[in-house]
Amino acid sequence: MLVFLNEMLPYGNTLPTRNYDAKKILCLMGMEYKRIHACPNDCILYRKQFEDLKKCPKCDLSRYKQKTNSEDNGKIEKESLTLKVV
Repeated sequence: MLVFLNEMLPYGNTLPTRNYDAKKILCLMGMEYKRIHACPNDCILYRKQFEDLKKCPKCDLSRYKQKTNSEDNGKIEKESLTLKVV
């Protein structure tokens, strides 16, 4: 999305095209961000009263994507879906 926004601005703009670069600039200016987990179906955000839940109360899907790693004998790793709020 940053690349698309960068293409819309006039030539010579200094808008970063990568999320990592934008985050570095914001942190230097004292504008921290907080990660908020989200339901895979966009039902809820896991914050406030839903912060400690492991699955969505509306669609009953897990909060984490589960992927199996064949090198670790089928060990399941949790990978969360997150929304970054600035």
